[in-house]
Amino acid sequence: MKNILIFLALSIAGLAYASGEMKEVCEPVKDKAGKVVKNADGSDKQTCKKIKVHKKVEGEKVPDGKK
Repeated sequence: MKNILIFLALSIAGLAYASGEMKEVCEPVKDKAGKVVKNADGSDKQTCKKIKVHKKVEGEKVPDGKK
């Protein structure tokens, strides 16, 4: 019984993970004055986040309603 519950939990977790493509978005770090912060080697310091990107579905145009 425990094996079945573990299998179901892992399969549901796998489906939730595969729902969107992961993309990493980076932007430069700025100080209070609005200037870009530099690393020790002289390159720009960046903060990166991983976000999910979903495919957009194209549909038909919605007709205007009568008022």
